[in-house]
Amino acid sequence: MGPVRVTAIASLTPLEELDADPFLVDSRGQHAMCARWAAEHGYVVARELLVRGLRPDHGVLWDGVLPGADLFVAPSLRVLERALSSVEEFTQECARRGVRVETVGRAEPSYDAAMKARVHRRLSLPTAGYDGR
Repeated sequence: MGPVRVTAIASLTPLEELDADPFLVDSRGQHAMCARWAAEHGYVVARELLVRGLRPDHGVLWDGVLPGADLFVAPSLRVLERALSSVEEFTQECARRGVRVETVGRAEPSYDAAMKARVHRRLSLPTAGYDGR
């Protein structure tokens, strides 16, 4: 069997919430946190999902997921609570299907004004070719 494949889950949170909760808006930062966690465990990120209030039985979650070979990871329970309509039902569905679900469990970064400005530019100018750097 090959390496464990990871589906990284990030929350889709409107840009209007940037000042109140920058980490939930910064989906790139959420995915990066998941990618670091996967690499530290010798896993491979196979998919990145960006969702909000998704039903635990929605096909986008389960498309191609293999029991014992795949797992879901999110930066935190807080992100899962925003991304999914029910974390409890999702964890039950994962158990039923034989797929692990993990959270990174690290502290969220603190965002200063410059970091918030980068997130804002990246999300507000995506069609202008700005890549967020």
